[in-house]
Amino acid sequence: MDFKLSAAEEAFREGLRDWLAANGPKDWSRIRRTLANREALAAFLIDWQRRLHAAGYVGLHWPVVYGGRGATVMEQAIFYEEMARARAPELANAIGLDMAGPAIMVHGTEAQKRAHLPRILSAEHIFCQGFSEPAAGSDLAALQTRAERTARGHVITGSKVWTSFAHYANWCTVLARTDPAARRHQGLTYFLVDMRSPGIRVRPLRQMSGDAEFNELFLDGVEVPAENVLGREHGGWQVAITTLLFERGPRTVARQLTLRQGLADLLDLAQRPGRAGPPPGSDPVIRQRLAQLYVDTEALRCTNLRMLTRLVRGEPVGPEGAAAKLCFSETWQKVAELGLELEGAYAALDVGSPWAIDEGIWQYRALRSRGNTIQGGTSEIMRNILAERVLGLPKD
Repeated sequence: MDFKLSAAEEAFREGLRDWLAANGPKDWSRIRRTLANREALAAFLIDWQRRLHAAGYVGLHWPVVYGGRGATVMEQAIFYEEMARARAPELANAIGLDMAGPAIMVHGTEAQKRAHLPRILSAEHIFCQGFSEPAAGSDLAALQTRAERTARGHVITGSKVWTSFAHYANWCTVLARTDPAARRHQGLTYFLVDMRSPGIRVRPLRQMSGDAEFNELFLDGVEVPAENVLGREHGGWQVAITTLLFERGPRTVARQLTLRQGLADLLDLAQRPGRAGPPPGSDPVIRQRLAQLYVDTEALRCTNLRMLTRLVRGEPVGPEGAAAKLCFSETWQKVAELGLELEGAYAALDVGSPWAIDEGIWQYRALRSRGNTIQGGTSEIMRNILAERVLGLPKD
């Protein structure tokens, strides 16, 4: 495929780049560390999405009838590329935009589409995802949350974990078991649940990085009206698969830029004179490791281009999605870990210490990167997918 952009796409890129230069935070990584708590962070991100929405940059490839611009997949990919290039903040409603919203477009009623889609774009309806459970993380079909039929809908009881953004989301996509007698992948139903409903409790999960963006979600007899079932009753597995397929969408092309930026920071760190000797990059072993990280980053770029080719052709993402996710998460961990090695004894200093190198950003990256090999599908699950679908190995 020829990846040379059209004149219209080049104009779109330049316009977006100019807007981000004029309106984006100048040092988001530093601003993020100065925010007092996760509530302040949420307020900042919601305001940021609303400003992007007012400028016409949210939901670019969504149909115009639902509030989008009807842009091409390529323009949506350009948006994520430029956001990564500018090191701009993430969008507050990432799950609504990339997963819940597209699933509603495919499986929702007209009433559901009218109620949610425009409000997802404007960050009025912010979604989290109630899929994983303490005993059913990677094995989603083993979930135990129950939904029992009532005269007006269903009553949901159970718990979810690793629920990103639940502390400020006002809607949640919940997958629950409605037919306990059915086979594992059957008898599941997909619900759109109002987070303000009685019986919902959110408890933060504090990460070792200091963040608390993930949560436990408890549902104790939560009443959900019948009109909030997405798709058909007992047909939730198909809706869930649709949701997860959208997770490997245009946003993934930004990952290689995140890696390239981290690698550029790493090269800068490697070339600085040591506190008691030559630059660490003068070590041939360090140079070899840097070279391998560059090779891995370029491999991810090529894989992402293959994915983008499929999306532009209107095809679903294949096993490339698993390969890209695996490559990004594990390479990003290696970048962060090498950064700490290059700091030597100073790696023990964290954010807040006047002696911390680069204000402790490498310490934060190393701690936060541990979650990258878990969220969105663990590395073990990604390897299983590649073994079965690419290598043709038997199911485990």
